[in-house]
Amino acid sequence: MKLHMVDVVGQYHKIKPDVDAAIHKILDSGQFILGKEVGEFECQIAGYLGVTYAVGCASGTDALQVAMMALDIGPGDEVITTPFTFVATTETIVLLGAKPVYVDIDPKTFNIDPTQIESVITSKTKAIIPVHLYGQAADMDPILEIARKHNLKVIEDSAQALGASYKGRKVCTFGDLSCISYFPSKNLGAFGDAGMVVTNDVALGEKVRMICAHGSKVRYYHETLGVNSRLDTLQAVILSVKLKYLDSWNAARRAAAKRYNELLKGTPATIPFVAPECDHIFHQYTLRAPKRNELAEHLKQKGIPHAIYYPVPLHLQKAFAVAGKQKGAFPVTEQAADEVLSLPIHTELTEEQLVYITDAIKEFYRTL
Repeated sequence: MKLHMVDVVGQYHKIKPDVDAAIHKILDSGQFILGKEVGEFECQIAGYLGVTYAVGCASGTDALQVAMMALDIGPGDEVITTPFTFVATTETIVLLGAKPVYVDIDPKTFNIDPTQIESVITSKTKAIIPVHLYGQAADMDPILEIARKHNLKVIEDSAQALGASYKGRKVCTFGDLSCISYFPSKNLGAFGDAGMVVTNDVALGEKVRMICAHGSKVRYYHETLGVNSRLDTLQAVILSVKLKYLDSWNAARRAAAKRYNELLKGTPATIPFVAPECDHIFHQYTLRAPKRNELAEHLKQKGIPHAIYYPVPLHLQKAFAVAGKQKGAFPVTEQAADEVLSLPIHTELTEEQLVYITDAIKEFYRTL
């Protein structure tokens, strides 16, 4: 049985005529950089989320960096975030000369634990970056309350969560700025790198746009330090086609997750927890698995793709020693890193595939 962690090819073939037509339109126009379709897609995303301003950029990583640059975060500043996320969240903080300050995660959702944030705030703290990990929103109400109390900015890292919601409101609408990744494996994925920053603050949005264009509003006149980070027109039209399907695709992922839950009932593995206030979109379907490494090897032998997001917490990564934390600093995070295992999750999963995957897991635990 041929299985994929994410079946981007199968998904493409279902919408191939519309995608191909959109691509060929741009090829015929020659407007590969900042064509009008980029602005059209920005408006579509702003409308989908119900925000005022959206700015396309080259990647989700760039979105995080540009967002922090727009808030003037730099040397001497501290940014509070989670040590259990993709490297980009911390990488961009450090690249700007600021210091990442971590707090541990909630053991059920894997998201930042709001109850621990206030204890690490100092006079140098500039912002909080909650990450909506695996497609489930962080607990935003207490995070926003803390930010207001201490006059801090909030940047949502929504790289894995476009379409998810918290208390009936879509993620990307809570922070001063919010960052999206359109990496091909995301629930709304491009055919290459792509990202976006969204906001309800027009002045901040315009500043983000200027930073993305070498710090320039008018060509060859540079008002601030910027970067070259643009959403190219080909990716914009592909994403525009795919956006029409996003909600139904997210529903398909939820249905697959529900079926996984049913099929895995009674096994030692802990299925994903969904907070009652959240609408989880299952960018990843992540178990806590006893004997995780052995199970991973068993799945490999069965030809079942799987992944560990993430095996080494960011506070233990050599590149980010500036955070000054050692093993044992964040026990909930470190335990999660030893236990998590993500299974295939995408819109093309069939009942046969789901049964095959879960039967392999049951087989492994029966042999213990």
